[in-house]
Amino acid sequence: QLKVIAAALETLAMEEEDGEDEERELDQAMERELYQVLEEKLAQLDALPEPEPAPYAKDDPRWGRFGILLSGIISTLNDHELGGMDVEEHIPVMEQQIVSLVRRSWGINGRGELLDTIRYLTQEGYTLRYALYCEADSPEELLEEGMDEEDRASVCRGWRFVQYFKDRYLPDFLLGWDVGRAAMLARWGSYLGWITPEEAQGILWDLAQRAAQDLGGWREFAQSYLFGGLMWKMLCNSPAAGYLGYLADATTSLLMGKADGSGGQWRDFPWPARR
Repeated sequence: QLKVIAAALETLAMEEEDGEDEERELDQAMERELYQVLEEKLAQLDALPEPEPAPYAKDDPRWGRFGILLSGIISTLNDHELGGMDVEEHIPVMEQQIVSLVRRSWGINGRGELLDTIRYLTQEGYTLRYALYCEADSPEELLEEGMDEEDRASVCRGWRFVQYFKDRYLPDFLLGWDVGRAAMLARWGSYLGWITPEEAQGILWDLAQRAAQDLGGWREFAQSYLFGGLMWKMLCNSPAAGYLGYLADATTSLLMGKADGSGGQWRDFPWPARR
């Protein structure tokens, strides 16, 4: 009887293993479908018109406007203003909404955490993470002691994403994703009074210089944003196809304008030409 029970338990374990393998294969097939969606969206963005880059002098006042427009994708998704530093009118209900947005989406509760996050995005960010994942021969090299199953699965998904794309996209391709989010945080921080407008302008100046030096135009910036956005979604194990569609729609609005005449802020503002 003991032999029968042991055999039954062994069979059950094998069935569970088979089930886990099938689930893993299904998950990875869904990941590859998302890779295809990303590539389709990148190709769509590549076909959009954009103004020719224009030379900016070092003291050109357009740098300030360019820095604000680097927050264009998130600003468009959130219906923020893009005409100046303030993202919204200063009324209590809007200020509370922005506080809630920054806390919920970023876990940022004030000046120190805001500046730490901007520093991380400008010095490390997904650009460094992608580079580390490129160099790893297996996801096990990226796992840290004490990681739970969810974190381990996140690393594995991120590693598969990077291995799929690393021969076509170098780590610097993630720059737009890091810069765009840092620009948005600077504007949110200024609006909430966590940093001064002058501090925000200084941050945006630095971001603008880096973007102009390392990226070739609005399309490339937007493609970087979509690429980084999907890597983020893969790491979080969150639905991504719709998100990529929203980002692509925001880019289209910025580069072509909407039927009602709104949008078009990137269309009307040339990217700084590389010096």
